Amino acid sequence: MSTTSLPSSRTRAKTRLSYDRFRAFLVACAVRPEARLWLVIQFALLHAVLWTFILINLKAAQDVHMDVAEAWGWGQKFLWGYGKHPPLSGWVAGLWFAVFPAADWATYALAMATVSIGMVLCWLIALRVVDARRAFLVAVMIALYPIFNFKGFKYNPDLLQLVTLPLLVLAYLNAFEKRSWQSGILLGLAGALALMTKYWVLTMIGAIGLAALIHPNRLRFLSSPAPWVAIATMVAAMIPHIVWLADAHFVPLTYAGDTYSLQDKSQVHQLVAGYVLHNFALLALPVALAALAMALVPPWVKLLLRAPLRIVTRAWSRGANAGVNVSQALNVWIIQLIVAFGPPLGALVFSIYMKTDWGISLFFLVPLALVAIPTLRVQSAALFNIAAIWLVLSAATLAASPLIAAREMEANAGNTATYGARSELARKLTQEWHMRFASRWAVVAGTMESIQPMVFYSPDHPAAFTPNEPWSSGLTSLDDVKRYGFIGVFDPTDGRLPGFEKWVSEVAPNAERMVMSTRRFTSGKAGPSMSWNVYIAPPGK
Repeated sequence: MSTTSLPSSRTRAKTRLSYDRFRAFLVACAVRPEARLWLVIQFALLHAVLWTFILINLKAAQDVHMDVAEAWGWGQKFLWGYGKHPPLSGWVAGLWFAVFPAADWATYALAMATVSIGMVLCWLIALRVVDARRAFLVAVMIALYPIFNFKGFKYNPDLLQLVTLPLLVLAYLNAFEKRSWQSGILLGLAGALALMTKYWVLTMIGAIGLAALIHPNRLRFLSSPAPWVAIATMVAAMIPHIVWLADAHFVPLTYAGDTYSLQDKSQVHQLVAGYVLHNFALLALPVALAALAMALVPPWVKLLLRAPLRIVTRAWSRGANAGVNVSQALNVWIIQLIVAFGPPLGALVFSIYMKTDWGISLFFLVPLALVAIPTLRVQSAALFNIAAIWLVLSAATLAASPLIAAREMEANAGNTATYGARSELARKLTQEWHMRFASRWAVVAGTMESIQPMVFYSPDHPAAFTPNEPWSSGLTSLDDVKRYGFIGVFDPTDGRLPGFEKWVSEVAPNAERMVMSTRRFTSGKAGPSMSWNVYIAPPGK
């Protein structure tokens, strides 16, 4: 039998040598001071590009989430607040879409750019706590955390906190170490930036304050200028927004109170349990994959056959660990414990509607908190393994994403909330307005769920007006509604319809009324049909 088709021992040796060299090169880049930053930045860029394409495929049959469309609308005017939330997420969206078009792919690119910047910041935090080897492991664990890929598809204030909160923690660790007035200014600015994202960050600010008070080295920090300069800087930086908040009659607080207060204790308990289980399940994935990466360190095959328990136990050892800064690790452990248990306990005490999305911003320190355990030993081979796991899973998801999207659409064929053709309605309404008035469609009225997609998808990008909600975004006014006219859009199955029709009758009694239906076809498959009550009020004379 001919052996010409069989690889020679020299070829196998060369292949093995190339593999070992690449693995050694990756580890060297991860730990060398002159190369490690560029490696993490390139890794984050690759993650952003891969997952942008994955999301484009997965969401091909869907419109962008209403939160994304809302952020786009906010970004059309740079205000000091937008009714429900502080302004930073709107500002970022405005800057992003000044460069990129109002297209679905650009929203997914924005989301992935956001989480990828957060990944780099989490790596910088890790460098303050652990050595470079462990820090790279943390960065890849973050990339495997579903919040930074699958669950990170919608850009909104929750997602933007994955930039501002890591920046806040990084500034705190820096100030805790340096204790200078300059570090205090940076900490104060980071705190203000976080507060300008969402008031929910008060949970993290409170956790950092408690960490500073609990830490054994608290007197050295509290007797330095850093914390006091930080407080003064944050208050000064927040003054413009505080002025806006007072002028707006503290409407974001009204929104939070009206939306998230509950009287049903059993529902509160269910929501808190769901929040805890949901976030635990999300965190289990990167932790399990990191454990797998450490288990597959050679000679894992021999250990599996002879002493399988050693695959796990060899990663743990007592004794001093020069790879962990225990003082800074203590800060991380305290902060993470407080933000993990504080919010759900607070929800139980104060009967708050606990959304699972509120955990998006609170658990980015978990990988570092685990990797910083001094008895854990991280071998160099684990870095290559975790990177390979990330690459294989990302590439496999990219290849499978069209099939996943098709199956999801088939399994949820009647789900109008996900697959309703709101973008088609936006284009149809724009045509109707132009046919009647030969001018730009300036205002769309209705509930946020119905009208935000109109703002994003209509070529005219009308401003959103929510007449029966006290937390107006401030992007338009009732005077503008009467001056420029409007199109009202309402879901006929929504229980708030009578109130909206009453408002239309008062503001535009002669408005034209009609019913429109939309349906999307994706790859030859029909999505659910939706009907809409439409009200067209002409511009004022």
